[in-house]
Amino acid sequence: MKTFLTIFVLSAVLFASTMFAPTMFAQAGRGGVPPTPKAAAPIDLTGYWVALITEDWRYRMIVPAKGDFSSIPLNPEGRRVANQWDPAKDEVAGNQCAPFGAGGVTRMAGRLHITWRDDNNLQVEADMGTQTRNFRFGGFPTGGEATWQGDSLAQWLYAGPGGRAANKVGGSLKVVTTHAKAGYLQRNGVPYSANAVITEHYDLLKEDDGTQYLLVTTLIDDPVYLARPHQRSTHFRKEADGSKWDPTPCTVR
Repeated sequence: MKTFLTIFVLSAVLFASTMFAPTMFAQAGRGGVPPTPKAAAPIDLTGYWVALITEDWRYRMIVPAKGDFSSIPLNPEGRRVANQWDPAKDEVAGNQCAPFGAGGVTRMAGRLHITWRDDNNLQVEADMGTQTRNFRFGGFPTGGEATWQGDSLAQWLYAGPGGRAANKVGGSLKVVTTHAKAGYLQRNGVPYSANAVITEHYDLLKEDDGTQYLLVTTLIDDPVYLARPHQRSTHFRKEADGSKWDPTPCTVR
């Protein structure tokens, strides 16, 4: 219980500190060449992480009933679309992965597997829905056809002095995702549009016994369906290995 309370209190503190944290400018290495994002990482996010369902149980552990979206600030158009949700139509249209896009996959009650694809790209896999996200450091949006996971640009941040919680580790990872296909914020058809901007902050917490937690704070800005930007935090605990990793296909039921 103490751990869960600690995580809840730190959620708001960490988001506030990282929102105003400066970007980490890597120091030049040998020959004046700056280190790669992988080498310059202030925190190690790699490994297997299991979701801790410390809030919104009925929205995350089961598919909520149609029209059950009281925790999300939908505007009139958003409510209209959510109330028209029909899982059978999603299946016919091939939209089974709508709840597992960039705006919803982190809220699934499953596991994440984080690895470095190469020195400039951090890969995040989700076993529920069997989805893969790519967090790219630097450059510009790739363009092309929109996908469920969109185009995610990442940058390392340092927390400012005095803004760090006592058990916060190193810095933070900020990820901004655009150009994603329209999807669901909840599995019962609560929509976000293709114009949504999804901003995430990834922070590490460490207990005295060495247990590590991953805190993902997400801000979804979508004036098409939301009356205001919607923020939520999701918590994960690090696992020793991938023995419980269990990829499953997308489903809207």
